[in-house]
Amino acid sequence: MLLAEDLVLLLTDDKTGKPLVDQLRRDLVLAGAVVHELTALGRLRVTDRDEEQRPGRLVVADASPTGDDLLDATLQRLAGRKPEKPKNALDGIGKGLHQRVLERLAARGILRLEVDRVLGVFPRTAWPAVDSTHEDGVRKGLSDVLVVGRAPTPYELTLIALLDAVGQVPTVLPGSDVSRRELRRRARAVAEDGGFAATAVRKALDDAIAATTVVATQ
Repeated sequence: MLLAEDLVLLLTDDKTGKPLVDQLRRDLVLAGAVVHELTALGRLRVTDRDEEQRPGRLVVADASPTGDDLLDATLQRLAGRKPEKPKNALDGIGKGLHQRVLERLAARGILRLEVDRVLGVFPRTAWPAVDSTHEDGVRKGLSDVLVVGRAPTPYELTLIALLDAVGQVPTVLPGSDVSRRELRRRARAVAEDGGFAATAVRKALDDAIAATTVVATQ
């Protein structure tokens, strides 16, 4: 499973099939997950100070296919763009990701598509869970780390860092004996080693919120 797939499962209500997070945070965190995966595979990297490119820019290091259509579509998109700061690249990457991930999960029998109409006219979709086995395992792992205190695996560390970047750790661990505030504190401590993708998501979200605030006060 990709990070983006686990994030969609965790941030979708199993019963109603509705998202548990707003579109801005959802798209940014999915984009960050894909960027992380491509970086781990050696397809993307961030430039250093001693290069011809300006430092801190996201560039394609290897444009060869990964074999995963979702990752490869993002890689191709980035290959056709000028190098830019990771936080600035996320907006374009995130568009359409959520729908594609939902469709992949439905094709595997993990989610199912339900369609009805509001007032008998406007179509409305939901993606309730069919098989939550994998999601339950992921959620238990996060609980073991943030509630019990087990050291995270590298995958769990990245997942926690991404969830923390959009403020959704308490959302995926409801009913915990640990308070929401303490969960956020523990997640932030883990997220310090979460890598540049999670940092980029946090910065992009901060920029988006700041821009919205400025518009609202004008």
